Parts: sequence; C-alpha cells; structure tokens
Amino acid sequence: MALPSALRGKPAVLAAAGIVAAAGAVVLLDRDREVGGEQPPRVPVSVGLPGRTLPPEVGKDLLARDPQASPNARAVQQFLADLEAQARTGQSGGTVIGQHVEAHNERNNPEYGDYRGTKQVGYYYKKAADITGKLPGFVETDLGPGYGQNGWGVGNPRSYSAGRWPTCRAGWQYTDDAVDLLSAVWSGHPRAEDGGYGAAGVQQNCDGSSTELPDNGGAPAGIVGMSFHQPYPGSDVKSFDRVLCSNSPAAKDPEWFGRVVDGAHDTPEYRALITDLSYLADHLEYLAAHDVPVLLRPYHEMNVLDCSRRFWWAGQKPAEYQALWRITYKYLVETRGLHNLLFVWTPVSWDGAPGVDPWDYYPGAQFVDVVGVDDYSGSPAHPIGTGEVWTKRYYDGLSAYGKPRMLAESFAVPVNSRQPETLRRTPWTIWTVWGQSLTANNLAPDQPRNSAADVTATYRSPLALTGGSGSFGANVDWGGLHVR
Repeated sequence: MALPSALRGKPAVLAAAGIVAAAGAVVLLDRDREVGGEQPPRVPVSVGLPGRTLPPEVGKDLLARDPQASPNARAVQQFLADLEAQARTGQSGGTVIGQHVEAHNERNNPEYGDYRGTKQVGYYYKKAADITGKLPGFVETDLGPGYGQNGWGVGNPRSYSAGRWPTCRAGWQYTDDAVDLLSAVWSGHPRAEDGGYGAAGVQQNCDGSSTELPDNGGAPAGIVGMSFHQPYPGSDVKSFDRVLCSNSPAAKDPEWFGRVVDGAHDTPEYRALITDLSYLADHLEYLAAHDVPVLLRPYHEMNVLDCSRRFWWAGQKPAEYQALWRITYKYLVETRGLHNLLFVWTPVSWDGAPGVDPWDYYPGAQFVDVVGVDDYSGSPAHPIGTGEVWTKRYYDGLSAYGKPRMLAESFAVPVNSRQPETLRRTPWTIWTVWGQSLTANNLAPDQPRNSAADVTATYRSPLALTGGSGSFGANVDWGGLHVR
C-alpha cells in the first residue's frame, strides 16, 4: 500500500501508529514480535518541525470544520484518519486500546471496583499495566455527573474555577483529578503549573486529601478524551440519577426538551443548559491552555425509542437532538474559542440491541470529527445476530460517514478467548473499555467479565497500539504527535 500523498516525502503522521514505509508497503511495528529475524527500524513520529507550522494537508478535515484548530488537535485527527484510511484498504494499522476512567466513582465510591475502598483517580488506567505491563494508548474521563452535591463545584482553587465555581467542596476533587489525568497522559506527569504536583506526581488538596497520579513514564503517553454525563439542565442536585431521563422533566413534560434548545427565546431551560456547558467549557479551556487536544464525546446513546430507557437527551425528536449538539458545538468552539476539540458522536448499539437506527440523529459532517458506537449488545460469546462477526454490523454501519470509527464503550476487551480476531476483522481506530469492567472480580461485576488472560491478550496483540513511555513498552512514540 502506498502512503497517502499528504504523507509522502516528509516524516509521516502515520508513523505515530508504529507504521513505517518499507518497500512501498506499510509495516506495523511490534516490539514483541520479530519480523524476518530482525526488528524493523524505528521511525520517529513527527508532524512538524519546532517553530514551524504544519503542512496544510495535516488535519485538513479538521481544518475544514474549524480553521483555527490547534496544531496538536490536527495531528491527532490526522493520526486517526490515517489509521482509518489504512483499515479501509483491508490492512489494519492497529487499534489504539483505550480505557474509560470513572473519576467520580474511583474517588468517592468505596463499593466500586475490585476491592472495597475509595481509590485514586486513574486506578483503572494503572490497572491495565498491573495486569499486562502495558498502559492504554487512549484515556477518557468524565466530568459529570457529580456525586450527590447541590450545584456544581470544584476541588482546589484553580485558574478556571476561582470566582466561577465554589472551591474546596466535598465530593468535587475528582474533577480536578480527571483534568490532571488527561494532562498527565498527554504530556507525562503534570508540571507545576498544572496544580501543586512535584516530580512524583503527588498533590496535596485543600480538603486534606492527596492526589497521586499513576506513573506513565514521565513523557507523552497517549491521546485523551472526555465524556459528560450531564445532569438535566436546571437540576439542583448533581448526580447520576439526575442524568437519567426518568428523573428529568422530560419524563412528564414532552415540551420540556424543546425549551432546553430554544435559544431564540432565551428560555430558563436554555439558560440552565448554557450554565452547564460553561462548567464543561471552563475545564476544557484549562486543557486548551496547556495545548492538550481532547476527543469530546457529548450526548451519547441518543438513539432509543423513548427517553425513559436512557438519558434526558435520548429518545428525543432527532431535529431537537441535533439542535442540542449544534448549541453545544457553537458555544464551545465559537463562543468560548476552544479549538483543541475533536467532536465524537456515538449512538448506542442499534437494531434493538438496545437502540434503534441512529441515522436521523447524526448532527452533520460539519459538527463531527469521529463516529463510533457504545456497544452493549450481546457478548463475545453470543454476538447479536446469528452468525455475525462481533461488532461488525456497527463497524460497517458507520462506514458511510467517512470518519474515523471508534468503539467508544464496551464491557469487553476486543481480543479474548471467544473472539481472538476482533482487531483484524473490525479494525476500529480506538477500542475503549468502560471503567471497572476491565477487572472480573468486582464487588458489583459487569457482564461479560474480562479475565486477566483476555486483557493480556488484548494488550499484547500485534494490532494493539498501547500507551505510556519508557519501561511500559509502548509501540507508539506519542511525543511525535506534539507540535512544538
């Protein structure tokens, strides 16, 4: 396969995937496998020279959406686009193995995970290395939904919170930790300006607790994202139960959602939405200031028959859902000037498992950079559809959008005893495991359960792109995506 024209004659963004040009073909670098008795040469990842602007073809799809997109965001978009383009030739360039971190549960819920007691944020990021010796190449945190507090708040006073949100509030330290974890994955352990961290990655918090972020080698260690389980606009309590539609005004008032997106009349519901979005924007603004590109995944799993089965934004009229997305996009990008974002649209698995066809909910190519699915249909042992390849109906169904495709949420690792060929058959650009489901013996286990052997098989797969630096043995030089 010839390299794309945008990458010929210059250091290739494609090399971020551990892919090198060799005699007109592409080769996946794999530290654990010998190729012809020798390792192929390591090609440094580079998307631009220090002090130079990026070539205009790098991240051109993102530039078409946002002419002011940050160079680092363009580099990440190009990396994913190249993985997608190569997969469409029938030869996978690899899948970035991802891990979602439920920061609010790790920090506050003693019944969460594989032992009783609260945990440091990033516990399940580090858990992958505890099991396999390797770290995820993609980490997603969630800013919402809070943990039962009245109104939004934050932990330590920060540049993005002072004078805006109540600081040093019980239960809210996880939001700082979630932001800092993303910064640490993108850049290595947080620098002093990211908080009160020293070289060991430890910070003393105003509530008397401490935050210790997991070691990832101290250098760029992957790419990052954020979702937002946002309580319904106007909710006085910030908690997961207020994200559910059954506990929102939409459950009883069919006109309520229309008022939420009615910016033309500046309704109270619309103003409440903007308040929530400003909370999200303040945290994203901090990451933008530190030049961290973020795959932002708002308002997921919208495609259900009625909102009683999901979140307050789900099961609504498609046109009103699209209006919600556009409001969010325009507020974050145009009003707040956030140009470090890649927007990710992910319906839940469809064909009645448990969602319906999502196509009418698509916000439009000009508002979306990555498409994906949250797959909670069936299991590796029993894929939905007789004789179907696991996840293939969703992989194929999203193909027509021409965007990078990701498996955004799954309880299962992609390579396992039941489905050892997943990454070859459906080469998603990213596959993200949801929270505690990485481990099998949890206090409240998810289904299906992942054995340590399956987790290891996934991270050791020659098609898995993993994270970290130094001793973690990543097969991607993540620093090559940083435009300095």
